[in-house]
Amino acid sequence: MALIVGVISLFSSFKGFILIGMGIFILLVEGSEFDFKNQKYREIKSILGISIGKWKPIPNIEYVSVFRTNETTTLRSRTAEANVSNEIIKLNLFYNTNQKIEAYNTYNIDDAFKKAKEIASILNIDILDATERESKWL
Repeated sequence: MALIVGVISLFSSFKGFILIGMGIFILLVEGSEFDFKNQKYREIKSILGISIGKWKPIPNIEYVSVFRTNETTTLRSRTAEANVSNEIIKLNLFYNTNQKIEAYNTYNIDDAFKKAKEIASILNIDILDATERESKWL
């Protein structure tokens, strides 16, 4: 909506550029895309279904890690600011001992483990469950 109003506002004031920027920021999606058939991946930025990112060969992945973390979002208005934290489940693919590719984010732990099992079976690797205080291999 901000994008549409911004384009319309361009004809009457400078505020249109600000609204267009807000609209693009809201529609911007960042993540990773994998092509397991061709053994490639890319980190993408996508807006309105158009993805930008350079394909790279998938390195020798050692394991997939599933872990919990908090995602903090700052909400601001003219007179106040608030931080809102949500628990999020992340999947990272580790290679070269400590380097990682952020593969997937979700709020549902069952969904996270389903994706981890799919990736582990495709790459023939183990899963590290780091969602509890003590990590365990699956």
